[in-house]
Amino acid sequence: MPTLFRRKSNDLVANAEVASAPEVHEAAEADEGSLGDAKPRSYTPGKGRATPKRKDAGRRVAEAPPKNRREAYRRLREKDRAERAENRAAMLAGREDKLLPRDRGPERRLVRDIVDSRRNIGTMFFVGALIVIIGSMKSMPVPVQVAANLFWVFLALAVIVDSFLLCRKVRRLMKERFPKTTTRMGGHYFYAIMRSITFRRIRMPAPQVKIGDKI
Repeated sequence: MPTLFRRKSNDLVANAEVASAPEVHEAAEADEGSLGDAKPRSYTPGKGRATPKRKDAGRRVAEAPPKNRREAYRRLREKDRAERAENRAAMLAGREDKLLPRDRGPERRLVRDIVDSRRNIGTMFFVGALIVIIGSMKSMPVPVQVAANLFWVFLALAVIVDSFLLCRKVRRLMKERFPKTTTRMGGHYFYAIMRSITFRRIRMPAPQVKIGDKI
């Protein structure tokens, strides 16, 4: 009988130790977790990726080289086309650094504004010339040919008078705005006349003022 009681008591102690072992293990893990979570103030969590070097941070990705000569020519044409479109847009906007040498300078800008702010008879010159050419054909009746020739004379005189008035206005405003200019007035006159006989929509640079604006 004593042997049996001793054996049962030993079994009860062993079972108690086994039951308490997981609890002790979990408590130890909780203690380790709490110790692991106590990080210093200067601790910074990782970004999950390597920090790029300073020399590689702003580096542009190089374009892959062309596979053959045809692709190289195609890329060159596309680049030239894009540059021409950009330069044309800049010229239409009147950017000084993109203008042709003949269009640069404040004096030429003033001349353009003078021409673009008025209605010029010279704009109808080419349309009138086309009418005269058609009306002067031998297949046309004689009265039509005579009328076409008279219209040509009238158009030529009107363009001459209008150009004279335009040049006089250019000279007056040029002396008021740029009294110390060293540019030749003859060049400004020719520039104004050639712009006045060009259709408004195709003038380069594009007009920056409206018809009737005060210059």
